[in-house]
Amino acid sequence: MERMKVEKGDFVVFNYIGKFENGEVFDTTYEDIAKEAGIYMEDRTYGPLGANVGVGELIPGMDEGLIGMEVGEKKTITIPPEKGYGIPRDDLIIDVPTSEFEKAGIEPIEGAYIMTDSGIARITAVGEENVTLDFNHPLAGKTLVFEVEIVDVEKEKSDEPKA
Repeated sequence: MERMKVEKGDFVVFNYIGKFENGEVFDTTYEDIAKEAGIYMEDRTYGPLGANVGVGELIPGMDEGLIGMEVGEKKTITIPPEKGYGIPRDDLIIDVPTSEFEKAGIEPIEGAYIMTDSGIARITAVGEENVTLDFNHPLAGKTLVFEVEIVDVEKEKSDEPKA
């Protein structure tokens, strides 16, 4: 039987452990590892993730890393920020008048995440006049290390009718 290698457009089912360069685990599909790392979330379903490769569903570095892998194969993929969640942009850090929070009845707490009309932001500073919001992705600017294991590969289905 021919070994199936992951190609662009394939639907790939895989497990992963996502770590920072210092070894700290920030995300994983393994429940036991999530518990060990102290990042377990009750309402999350743990288990392999499925995604179409090479079509923009995954960060570019993951797309590139999965291509050519085979079912059952394990590999460590190191992804620089440029191929991950990007470099933090200064234009995504904005000051909002503290009064806006008072009007909305929200207590701004440094380090907290809030949902806004423009998406999720992290409160990075709370001053008398302004609250600083950072709309950069929490993983922006970080090099990410993923330990990946391929569980299954479904080849891209051709849409062309058979003659």
